[in-house]
Amino acid sequence: MLKESATANRKDILRFSIIFQYLPRLFQIFPLTRQIVMATGAMTENAWASAAYNLILYMLASHVLGALWYLFSVQRQEACWREACNLEGPMCRTEFFDCNTVSSNRTIWYELSNITRLCTPDNSFYQFGIYAEAFNYKLTTSAFTQKYFYCFWWGLKNLSCLGQNLATSLYIGEISFAIVIGVLGLVLFALLIGNMQSYLQATMIRLEEWRTKRTDMERWMHHRQIPQPLKQCVRRYQQYKWVATRGVDEEALLKDLPMDIRRDIKRHLCLDLVRRVPLFDEMDERTLEAICERLRPALYTRGTRLVRELDPVDSMLFIIRGYLDSYTTQGGRSGFFNSCRIGAGEFCGEELLTWALDPRPSEYLPRSTRTVRAVSEVEAFALVAEDLRFVASQFRRLHSARIRHRFRFYSHQWRTWAACFIQAAWRRHKRRRASMEHRMP
Repeated sequence: MLKESATANRKDILRFSIIFQYLPRLFQIFPLTRQIVMATGAMTENAWASAAYNLILYMLASHVLGALWYLFSVQRQEACWREACNLEGPMCRTEFFDCNTVSSNRTIWYELSNITRLCTPDNSFYQFGIYAEAFNYKLTTSAFTQKYFYCFWWGLKNLSCLGQNLATSLYIGEISFAIVIGVLGLVLFALLIGNMQSYLQATMIRLEEWRTKRTDMERWMHHRQIPQPLKQCVRRYQQYKWVATRGVDEEALLKDLPMDIRRDIKRHLCLDLVRRVPLFDEMDERTLEAICERLRPALYTRGTRLVRELDPVDSMLFIIRGYLDSYTTQGGRSGFFNSCRIGAGEFCGEELLTWALDPRPSEYLPRSTRTVRAVSEVEAFALVAEDLRFVASQFRRLHSARIRHRFRFYSHQWRTWAACFIQAAWRRHKRRRASMEHRMP
């Protein structure tokens, strides 16, 4: 009896140590979660991270319940053996259940005993309840990996269905374990579904807003009987804007930030792009930062006319990606046509810079000397007239002769004028030469 008592005590200590090792972990999870929420105002900054956190908790609970289920299954099997041993009388001794007890008497008892026949789920001698599944699949004699994954699957399955498929016996401990599975599954499932729904709403809310705006635009165009080509242009622009921005209004986001942070963000986004423009590669940092602060993002789809010849120019564009066609007819001059391609790192709307650098600029905006049309999807930064005038008035370096010469060198309109002057001078030279040759005889 003493040996049997020592063996039983070892089993009880092992069983309770396995169970209670999860309690400190459980008591650590909830205080840490509460501290994170109190410090940051939310569990995680991203909805998907919060959903993943609750999913990990759900999987951890499934693992713990599966492990407890296997442990209780072994305990119920031993309890069945004890009841069957009591029926056999003095011939059966409970110390035979100890693995360290190996003797001829134990071997003889095992061969003559009907304990293996009685302690099966098919026999009505003992009610295994929710643990019968472990003996039907001979889980106690399987390999470790098979035990681990099947117990994990059992916990996940019953936690997901809130223990509704569990057929318990009248054993109080078993019923209590089934109640814990049902309650814990309900709580964790509610948390998991709630965070998954928040994640889906966070990812779909902007898409739904875009769909609503697109539906409203479609109804308005149908009501106003907008021609089909114009409808296609509007749809293409909305689609390209969604792909480029994902429904985020950058200007609205930056307005809510302090001036210092907004200046640093603008500098990070635009400074390298502005430096790529040959016109500004020799300017100092302060001037470039002032230009970056006032740049605004602009998007154009293929076929869009940014400006027409002789129309007022209200902004100067710096191209990030995409291509533009720029052409002129010199105000409708007969037989005159000049065209060029503008790509990334170049600019258009140079008439506005000439107007801003004028010591006494006119109140009226300058007229465009060229027609600019997008031949692909274009992403650019725009510098409007008032901002450009402010930068030109505050930073006198823009008025230097070197900057003016560089501007005229890279300006497509100045190149066109230079080509026209060279052609006119060459024609005059040809006429004078022909006239002199004609007078020579």
